[in-house]
Amino acid sequence: MPTRKFGLNLAVFVAVAALFTGIWALYNRPVTAPDWPEQISGFSYSPFRAGQNPQQNTYPSDAQMRADLELLSKHTDNIRTYSVDGALANIPQLAEEFGLRVTLGIWISPDLERNEREIAKAIEIANDSRSVVRVVVGNEALFRREITPENLIAYIDRVRAAVKVPVTTSEQWHIWQEFPELAKHTDLVAAHVLPYWEFVPMEDSTEFVLERAKDLKKLFPKKPLLLSEVGWPSNGRMRGGAEASQADQAIYLRTLVNALNGKGYNYFVIEAFDQPWKASDEGSVGAYWGVYNLDRQAKFAFEGPVVAIPQWRLLAIASVVLALLTLALMLIDGSALRQRGRTFLTFVAFAGGSVLVWIGYDYSQQYSTWFSTIVGLLLGIGAFGVFIVLLTEAHELAETAWTRTRRRPFLPVLTDTAYRPKVSVHVPCYNEPPEMVKQTLDALAALDYPDYEVIIIDNNTKDPAVWEPVEAYCKVLGPRFRFFHVAPIAGFKGGALNYILPHTAPDAEVVAVIDADYCVDKNWLKHMVPHFADPKIAVVQSPQDYRDGNENIFKKLCYAEYKGFFHIGMVTRNDRDAIIQHGTMTMIRRTVMDELKWADWTICEDAELGLRVFEKGYSAAYAHQSFGKGLMPDTFIDYKKQRFRWAYGAIQIMKGHARSLFLGKDSELKTGQRYHFVAGWLPWIADGLNIFFTVGALLWSAGMIIVPQRVDPPLMIFAIPPLALFFFKLGKILFLYRKAMGVDLVRSFQAALAGLALSHTIAKAVLYGTFTKTIPFFRTPKMASNHGILVALAEAREEVFIMLLLWGSAVGIGIVQGFPSSDVKFWVAMLLVQSLPYLAALIMALLSSLPKPVEEEVAQTA
Repeated sequence: MPTRKFGLNLAVFVAVAALFTGIWALYNRPVTAPDWPEQISGFSYSPFRAGQNPQQNTYPSDAQMRADLELLSKHTDNIRTYSVDGALANIPQLAEEFGLRVTLGIWISPDLERNEREIAKAIEIANDSRSVVRVVVGNEALFRREITPENLIAYIDRVRAAVKVPVTTSEQWHIWQEFPELAKHTDLVAAHVLPYWEFVPMEDSTEFVLERAKDLKKLFPKKPLLLSEVGWPSNGRMRGGAEASQADQAIYLRTLVNALNGKGYNYFVIEAFDQPWKASDEGSVGAYWGVYNLDRQAKFAFEGPVVAIPQWRLLAIASVVLALLTLALMLIDGSALRQRGRTFLTFVAFAGGSVLVWIGYDYSQQYSTWFSTIVGLLLGIGAFGVFIVLLTEAHELAETAWTRTRRRPFLPVLTDTAYRPKVSVHVPCYNEPPEMVKQTLDALAALDYPDYEVIIIDNNTKDPAVWEPVEAYCKVLGPRFRFFHVAPIAGFKGGALNYILPHTAPDAEVVAVIDADYCVDKNWLKHMVPHFADPKIAVVQSPQDYRDGNENIFKKLCYAEYKGFFHIGMVTRNDRDAIIQHGTMTMIRRTVMDELKWADWTICEDAELGLRVFEKGYSAAYAHQSFGKGLMPDTFIDYKKQRFRWAYGAIQIMKGHARSLFLGKDSELKTGQRYHFVAGWLPWIADGLNIFFTVGALLWSAGMIIVPQRVDPPLMIFAIPPLALFFFKLGKILFLYRKAMGVDLVRSFQAALAGLALSHTIAKAVLYGTFTKTIPFFRTPKMASNHGILVALAEAREEVFIMLLLWGSAVGIGIVQGFPSSDVKFWVAMLLVQSLPYLAALIMALLSSLPKPVEEEVAQTA
């Protein structure tokens, strides 16, 4: 049987590996394109290498430029320059060594002093150098609106009068149409035709260039035409249907230069070598127009089929290896999983591994600056973190939906001869409504159990009118009920529970704890205490449940969200003896309670105690049946406070128990227990890190709005990991609520909405927990009065503010940039998706402000 199972698992792995390898192969299928010709008309040549930048006056050496020109001379006998500043003035002399003709560029800008220097130097070079065959005065100076047509014409006329070679200016093709008078002052028309900037798909771009060339020849029939820039970037953002990729660059350039050669056009391919310094002016795409990269290596094959990623086979192998390692970790303890679960995890491992490999490859194709290196490092850490969180979420989904049988079921014990020792039930109170506490005590009084006591500890309630009625009611209920009021007392709820431990009956063998709002089932103790007959069991836990879930729509949503943890997360954790102990409906063996006591340094003393129980080598039992129901928070702010406390306490516990959780030191925690405690809190940590992503997205979007010419939309790989995690978690909720709990789609969406609404609160709690040691304990009020809509909006003011910022950023980008490319559309969509948790918070706040039903108002008054 094990051999058959291994063979089936291997077959599934191989099949999925073949599928994903096929996807790599499909994306990288060879595309036919004409071979690069032996000679092209010319290259635009900027000689700057890594660390060199004309804006910082760092120039290449003559030896470096000589090596460049030697390489280019194998493909052309013509180059175009853009400036004669600094060492660039040496290019014509160096070009003579290789028989290269030079179209000499003069850079024209708003800096009038520099213009004069450039013109004087260029005139000198043109008159002294045999390699200079024409002079270009200005490059897109009119397009950038850095000079008037009149002033540019004056410059052109001066240069024409001073040199013997043809003179022109170089502008985008439509600028020549807009200012046709330029042609009267030039010896030729030098036009840029760059379909990428005009959102033309690569497939249509060759025809686009030829059509623009025809238009210009028709407009200026007596002037020679020079296509002074034709090219395509190998990396950067999409513009409409124009994708910047190495494959598209290869196909386009190889097709175009053959077409232009065939029709006899003079042209310059922009450009010979990548120039990363241009990114500051042209956006990231400005760095990638070279036929050769910064290291002077050809970026694509000059002949044969074109493949999008030539190294795709290595990447596919890396994806398989990463998926194999991931799957091996996820299936270490997966014997109870059905084959569907293993297959699902195999798909997730391959999908996640392939995306990680692709992200790593894609980012490796970028030129690094200190900024991009930092961003890349953060992106890599974030993507890897998202991958881990996604795997843990997928693992829980598989173990919930496709487990044959639960490994450690703890069902109600119904036999009359079962082990039933004395139980001491502890009820902590702080400023609780007396009538609510009386209902709790009535339910305890009705317990069907032979031997138990009830101790109520009211800590720090100042108003006697709140605690004295409870004290009086305990006397009415008889000697089984004892009441303590202590003020002041330190240590929060844990301190109060520790206070009454010495007052517990000496013969009580089990301590049970419930919150002051819980009405327990009469069979709670009778059916669950017998599990302590196993000496290894130190904790017996029943799920939290609520009796006011149908009170209003706000509580319906809250109730749906609560159920996921207790009927999905806790059930799977119990299989590895790793439940989270929560401070109500819990029972602890008395000897263990006396040994460990409640911690007073954390606001989640219950979960912390449960972890210490496991660290001591004891076990816990979890029953998924409900034996008691309490009250949920009445307002959104109280709902948030409760979750803040849970998340903050989780970080406190992780910090306080880091050695045992992460290193396995000084404890008897098993690997599965450590896994569940860390993995169970990872999604909350991801919410905390998501704040930084949101802030970064807002800052980046502000740049896109304020300086749209310099700030491009981020690479898609920045947004894919968080978006993938968001939609996976949403899909997980919708699937598991229906699969594991039989909940309809509407209730599943309600749970998702309520959970989303807490994202910002959890994120804040994680950050506070990371950087602080403790905060004041705050209880979750029950039976609170309803409040108005303005108060509800105030409860979600932070979320509303961030939501409006995200919406404003999306609108601002749409107004300033429009939607010229899929990159911009994707980024705007990402901003809107990022706003959904904040919108959910606003919805929950508004729902919590709705008036309570009339019958309930009457019931409370009565």
